[in-house]
Amino acid sequence: MSKKIFSSADQALEDLLFDGMTIAAGGFGLCGIPETLIAAIQQSGIKDLTIISNNAGVDDYGLGLLLRDRQVKKMVSSYVGENKEFERQYLSGELELEFNPQGTLAERIRAGGAGIAGFYTRTGVGTIVADGKDEKIFKGERYILETGLVADLAIVKAWRGDDRGNLVYRKTARNFNPMVATCGAVTVAEVEEIVPAGQIDPDHIHSAGIFVQRMIKAVRNEKRIEKRIVRAEI
Repeated sequence: MSKKIFSSADQALEDLLFDGMTIAAGGFGLCGIPETLIAAIQQSGIKDLTIISNNAGVDDYGLGLLLRDRQVKKMVSSYVGENKEFERQYLSGELELEFNPQGTLAERIRAGGAGIAGFYTRTGVGTIVADGKDEKIFKGERYILETGLVADLAIVKAWRGDDRGNLVYRKTARNFNPMVATCGAVTVAEVEEIVPAGQIDPDHIHSAGIFVQRMIKAVRNEKRIEKRIVRAEI
């Protein structure tokens, strides 16, 4: 068996977790989230976490489980509108929030994974997003400096992976996962299906195995719908 494949989430995370660490998590809402790994992190009981993620799931599911159990100290996020516990903790001063425009967050994660310390962007100029950040003028336009993001641990969810750690994401479940897979000191992937090396067309690989140190087969694949809206038939 490949040295990258572990038999369970607990084994894959065993020597990686500690209080106060920074974890980057793939997913968008409840789409493409590493459910199995999140559950293992919750059950480990570690606390004072900084979580880099587009959002924090919903109440009592996804990253919302970590919020519910008071394991999160700070969120580095973009869209935070579907989690009442997130709202409550933030407004009461229990939770720190580093808010990012969504494209800026994606680029900060990508930059961190590429070894880029920072970049200038026009997004957020003249708003609270720009507070305290370096500003420069390029061709007569104001830009602010955003820093790259790196994490002690990155966790991602893929549809298929081979025993060398190459990953394929499926449809919209790709979202933030490819960027997140690059930005961790260690990346652990959970996949729905593990296949032998060579079974994935190289042109179809979204995350190369060089970025993935550990992999497990997911045991949670609920794929919940975050918000269902049904249009009445005319």
